[in-house]
Amino acid sequence: MNKFDNISPLDYRYSDSEAAELLGEEARIGFQARVEAALATTLAKQGICSREIAKQIGKASKEVRAEEVYEEENVTRHDVRALVNCIRRRVSDEAKPFVHFGATSYDIVDTANAARYKEACDKLVLPSLKRFEKTLIELALREKSTLQIGRTHGQHAEPITFGFALAGYVNRLGSRIVAIEKAKDALEGKFSGAVGAYNGSSLFIKDPISFEKSILSELGLKQCMHSTQVVAPETLLDLLNALVSAFNVLANFADDMRHLQRSEIAEIGEAFGEKQVGSSTMPHKRNPINFENVKSLWKAFMPRVVTYNMDAISEHQRDLTNSASQRFVPELFAGLVSSSARLNKVCEKMVVDKESMARNFSKSEQGIVAEPLYLLLAAKGHADAHEYVRKKTLEAGEQQVSLMELVNEDEEIKPFLERLSPPQKEILDNPKKYTGQAEQKTVEVCGYWKVQFRF
Repeated sequence: MNKFDNISPLDYRYSDSEAAELLGEEARIGFQARVEAALATTLAKQGICSREIAKQIGKASKEVRAEEVYEEENVTRHDVRALVNCIRRRVSDEAKPFVHFGATSYDIVDTANAARYKEACDKLVLPSLKRFEKTLIELALREKSTLQIGRTHGQHAEPITFGFALAGYVNRLGSRIVAIEKAKDALEGKFSGAVGAYNGSSLFIKDPISFEKSILSELGLKQCMHSTQVVAPETLLDLLNALVSAFNVLANFADDMRHLQRSEIAEIGEAFGEKQVGSSTMPHKRNPINFENVKSLWKAFMPRVVTYNMDAISEHQRDLTNSASQRFVPELFAGLVSSSARLNKVCEKMVVDKESMARNFSKSEQGIVAEPLYLLLAAKGHADAHEYVRKKTLEAGEQQVSLMELVNEDEEIKPFLERLSPPQKEILDNPKKYTGQAEQKTVEVCGYWKVQFRF
């Protein structure tokens, strides 16, 4: 099938072969076959079948392909039984009885999903997010002293540095990486049978709970304390919520960077290829397409958190209301990896226009003095400092003079100003110095996450 015949944009636009190896349909069936092999290995350890039989089943499990299983499903109308039949065809008559021996379908399906998603985190998601985290740290430290006007409610607020703004995302993304690492290590599998009570395995195993643990240890998974026909959903839900919250951070960052590229702001820019086209009709356009793309992908995947939570509801010991919806889960992994890689690529070459940042800062430079002035006056005993400064700010606007010009002319306020220390006076005279701990906090935050991730 030509990739351009696929329906999902992930298949032909937003993912790659590396993602497909763990998230595609071939991978889904491959991981289920891996569980079947782990079952056979454990049966051999228990003396229920020979090691030679387990070896046959393990070899056959590696050879099965998705196309073959789908063809068999046309006959069985059952996907797991189709996989079992495809494995059985490859082994001896002696080995056939031990393929899928004692298992129910979701012993295989849920356990395979847990193993696959854990490996997808280890090999795709976490490396991608950590690469972007490292790039963000480097960018934040590079710009730790770059003066920028802070913005709240879309309005100029107080001075910060661009590095400080980036450090916020370094910290947020770092915490999400840790959350993903914790959640993927908590993923659980099961081998407890059709209702979770070990009915089938109790017929031939003295200690079916230890038997289950042995199978899961082959796959590097934790054992459910209690399961029904399905694994208790909360551990997978915790992982999916962690992935979505990481996507939230990427989308928020992308949106901020997109706005900083607005023509009237123009503080940063994406590197633009020599032959890259910004608009089909406006040759001068240089659109923030990468940042916009990430926010757009986030809009497609973030609402799925509702479906993930709805999938946690299963009637009694099992129903099929999540069987179709859960097949879309791998798309979240692929979308997040694609977005992280895209942001990393653009941030490695981000252009920071310090002159534009300084120009934007200068538009509010005089107004910025209002906050430190009111706080310093209050600290020195002024009874109504906020109201005083508010009125003076309005007067300054009406007279089109600087706030400090008016304040310095006010004889009643001079005793308060005279009690200020030289550094405090310097901030009133030069608002560019009013950046608080922005630079120090940037270094602190970036240093912390560098140590955490051993960058």
